[in-house]
Amino acid sequence: MQVIADFHLHSKYSRATSKDLSLETLASGAKIKGLNLLSAPDFTHPIWLKEMKSKLLDEVEGVFNFKGINFILTSEIATIDNFQGKTRHVHHNIHAPSFDVVDQINEKLGKFGDLKSDGRPMLTVSPAEVVEILMEISKDVLIYPNHAWTPWRAVFGSIGGYDSLEECYQEQVKHIFALETGLSSDPAMNWMWSKLDEITLLSNSDAHSANSWRLGREANVFELEKLTYDEINDAIKKKDGKMFLFTIETSPEYGKYHITGHRACNISMHPKEALKINNKCPRCGRKMTVGVLQRVEELADREEGYMPKNAIPFKTLLPLYEIISFVTGVNQLYSKKVIEEQNKLIDRFGNELNVLLNINKEELMKVTSEKIADAIIKVRNGDVKFIAGYDGVYGKPIFNGDMPKRTYLGQKTLSEFKGL
Repeated sequence: MQVIADFHLHSKYSRATSKDLSLETLASGAKIKGLNLLSAPDFTHPIWLKEMKSKLLDEVEGVFNFKGINFILTSEIATIDNFQGKTRHVHHNIHAPSFDVVDQINEKLGKFGDLKSDGRPMLTVSPAEVVEILMEISKDVLIYPNHAWTPWRAVFGSIGGYDSLEECYQEQVKHIFALETGLSSDPAMNWMWSKLDEITLLSNSDAHSANSWRLGREANVFELEKLTYDEINDAIKKKDGKMFLFTIETSPEYGKYHITGHRACNISMHPKEALKINNKCPRCGRKMTVGVLQRVEELADREEGYMPKNAIPFKTLLPLYEIISFVTGVNQLYSKKVIEEQNKLIDRFGNELNVLLNINKEELMKVTSEKIADAIIKVRNGDVKFIAGYDGVYGKPIFNGDMPKRTYLGQKTLSEFKGL
């Protein structure tokens, strides 16, 4: 059976998330998107955990079914530690096989911070110590770093990150089998660093709402004989290409931290230009936020375009809402006009991912305009250029012209800043 999974989500008990986030809205959103396996997230939060225990009753081999959607138990945690005289703040995702294991995890982790303060708790503990604790509870627990390259709160982040998995997890790195690439990087960027060759690259949405343009915008596609927690774990740990078929990505230029820049001054630039001026904003002189592309290039030991032999392939998409929004020029969230156009396609073809991945242009045009149909096909084929995201600003797709996909359209070069 084919399984399309999003392992990094949140509940209404996490900061900066929708207050409508619940198991019900996640299940409903998953059906619209075309996902059939979701994270049952934030299991460290005691009130939310009680609610999950009351609703996730139909469990078979570590997989729970709720309103027709499968769930596994997960939680994101933040570790805060001092390493080599510098504070390191890293987010990690935990998968657990049962509520019994979850209870044991919460009992141990509760000693390092207030679990009820946030669905994504901050714990004063080293990553290595967390892994050691988890492995003592159950070897079936899976832990890996989230949004690994994001400048803040990431294992390789330009602000407070480490220079290797070994630095972060110390002797417990032997229990780290995966990492989440995050919106601002894709597998091809991670393939530039040989130290990650044996690590399985996961792609998840980190959705803060159940809207279809957030849920499943990045995901993982498996082919399994039977959907169980152990089967999913094996596919990830063994990096088995027969079981783990591909990941679904947004273009890294679309992510909010892809290139280096300074949002307050509306300045962004390619790493080569940023390095020439020591990453200082040419307008105000303050430090710019070093983007993911620049950080990858700092650690990479290969040229772009290299693909390891055992690499899991990927497909690059954009949320359907955002395609329609940019094509029609209605650049706002929750537009009734865009939602109606999106829903026409979803109602006709079953779910969003089917529209994005499989339906040909002729069939799309029976439901929507040629302009929208053409944009969907362009995204599917990788024929879209971007104004790259930076310093918390999402990137923007450009659907006309012949420029290559990886073009920093609109990003100023150093010479253009002269006279500022």
